[in-house]
Amino acid sequence: QVQLVESGGGLVQAGDSLGLSCVSSERTFSKYTVGWFRQAPGKDREFVTAINWNNGGTYTADSVKGRFTISRDNAKNTVFLQMNSLKPDDTAVYYCAVPPRFAPLSGRERDYDYWGPGTQVTVSS
Repeated sequence: QVQLVESGGGLVQAGDSLGLSCVSSERTFSKYTVGWFRQAPGKDREFVTAINWNNGGTYTADSVKGRFTISRDNAKNTVFLQMNSLKPDDTAVYYCAVPPRFAPLSGRERDYDYWGPGTQVTVSS
């Protein structure tokens, strides 16, 4: 069981920036690919971005490419999501998740086994 906790959500205005964190107490967290997903009210959960475990490679959805950046600090067991130029359409609950250990990058929700409880991001116009 891998426990994940997101933080950093809040209420911001369009055009602002916000940084989210995903922390795990898992001893081997550095061996996990980590993904960020989001779910807006009344919509399905969608993939945002992911970072792999072995070389820091990333995969990002077109909807946020150029605005959102994922990174990780394995010494702190933390993955970050830096969100710039936020839009009202970015309003959602943001979740971090991990697939099985050593799994490659994936944008498919079904590939991810463990999820955090989520953090709310609200962007006002």
